[in-house]
Amino acid sequence: MADVVTQRAHYSPPWADVSIIGIAGSSGSGKSTLSHAIVSKLNLPWVVILSMDSFYKSLDEESSRKAFRNEYDFDSPDAIDFDVLVDRLRELKAGKRAEIPIYSFAKHAREKETTSIYSPHVLILEGIFALYDPRVLELLDMKIFCEADADTCLSRRILRDVEERGRDIKGCIKQWFAYVKPNFEAYVEPQRKVADIIVPRGVENRVAIGKTSLSSHTFQLTYGKVMVIQYIERKLIEKSKSHRAALKKLGQSSENDALSENVILLKQTSQVRGMNTIIQDIDTSAEDFIFYFDRIAALLVENALNNIYFKSVTVETPTGNKYHGLHATGETSAVVILRAGSTFETGLRRVLPDCKTGRLLIQSNIRTGEPELHYLKLPQDIRTHDGVLLLDPQMSSGGAGLMAVQVLVDHGVPEDKIVFVTYFAGRIALKGLTKVFPGVKVVVCTTVPDFEERWVASRYLGC
Repeated sequence: MADVVTQRAHYSPPWADVSIIGIAGSSGSGKSTLSHAIVSKLNLPWVVILSMDSFYKSLDEESSRKAFRNEYDFDSPDAIDFDVLVDRLRELKAGKRAEIPIYSFAKHAREKETTSIYSPHVLILEGIFALYDPRVLELLDMKIFCEADADTCLSRRILRDVEERGRDIKGCIKQWFAYVKPNFEAYVEPQRKVADIIVPRGVENRVAIGKTSLSSHTFQLTYGKVMVIQYIERKLIEKSKSHRAALKKLGQSSENDALSENVILLKQTSQVRGMNTIIQDIDTSAEDFIFYFDRIAALLVENALNNIYFKSVTVETPTGNKYHGLHATGETSAVVILRAGSTFETGLRRVLPDCKTGRLLIQSNIRTGEPELHYLKLPQDIRTHDGVLLLDPQMSSGGAGLMAVQVLVDHGVPEDKIVFVTYFAGRIALKGLTKVFPGVKVVVCTTVPDFEERWVASRYLGC
């Protein structure tokens, strides 16, 4: 085991060290609207808004009765479960999946269900106390404070609470003067001092959102004249360059290494070589290509199943004899890397007809070539499975493979329970994957010395 640990290389996915932007301000000051305006302006799939409303504490019976009478102070820091908030932010900062509570204002209680956040490159934390807790401040990359006059805030709050939270106008005004206004002066307004950017007119201040600089008397900037969008775009570019450089460095460092013993090459029988000849012949018809690729896929899945965990069992045969055999210790599932991984599904069903299947969509950026995670749907109990097959017919640079394994590990699947199944793989990519994840096994039919363009999926799918 010591040898395995020393051989491990580091891989950091693009969503590691997520940039967290905190947006605080009075209730009704435009925090949520500003957050959505930033997301709209960026127009990227990896920017997520996290509302602090999700982290209200569960109420006991007496507090719940007060809440329904509009007599519970939701605008005090004591109403927020900062311990859970900090824990979830730290998980996201580390690139892990975080389970976010769902708070019902109609019930004044947390729902049993949670919602998952995973792999954001940018997280916008918005709430009246987003800049309050010192532990949260340590995790923030940018701090914004929204200002608006009291009348505007009150009118916005009334509209929101009546339309979205089922409250009446009288109760809204009662809460405003009893809790919101005094708590703003005591707890919310002081957060202005730690902000990097002061947005005096909330979302109406388009300059604070966009790329145009503005004179210093309009709002204060710790980062000079760097605006929100400029800052985020610059951070994303830096992360992209860093990720691509790390992948290149990993490939170079692995070039002279021997293939890991966990790389299992399909036995090159005459039958396998014959099928490979047909599959790799450019003149093979589409019908023959699909037929023989499905046969190879089934063989690869069968070989992959040799590498899951088994236990000894004894069964009685139809003739009354005892057979000492093996039985899988638990459930085996599969995760298809879209779209190419779908070429393995026919072979998979022939071997495991009832296999639970998840999907990942990893695409290379057209401009940079960097692999990007666009979609994720895994079996809910995947972390309890004794074997997980990761299916992709071709491993070229290895970037998508690294990212896919990282996703499974982040969702609780141990390395040694992952078997990567591929038809065609570059040796450098194989070395890089097993150097970062030495516990992962790879079952492959054919290897090539270096990078090769992906062609299997286009021939199989006809597009």
